[in-house]
Amino acid sequence: MKKILVPRGVAKPCGDYSHGVLVKPGYLLFIAGQTATGQDGATVGIGDPYAQGKQVFENMKAVLSEAGGDFTDIVKMTTYITDISYRVKVNEARKEYFHKDFPANTLLVVKGLAHADLLVEVEAIACIEK
Repeated sequence: MKKILVPRGVAKPCGDYSHGVLVKPGYLLFIAGQTATGQDGATVGIGDPYAQGKQVFENMKAVLSEAGGDFTDIVKMTTYITDISYRVKVNEARKEYFHKDFPANTLLVVKGLAHADLLVEVEAIACIEK
């Protein structure tokens, strides 16, 4: 079970995230930073932050599924992008996977990722009740 925290005296989130998520004990799943790497190991969507965002969330979906969870189980994410202008397109992709009770999220703009073709990387923590 998770509870989205909306504390008094704190501005409402300006995007699709929550300030805090309180969870009861469950199985914690730590999802490594997912990138736009397809099953064949090649980068998907070179130069396209939306396509890369979609691949990132598809990879994350596979990890969640393997653990018996889904996107509603994610309680914390860290999103890395290499250019602030990519935020809008990555968020468009993200909205296809998250619909309400958004996880806490930190967005970081970084100089680069593990490979020059990568524009976005997302890591997450999920709490799965079994």
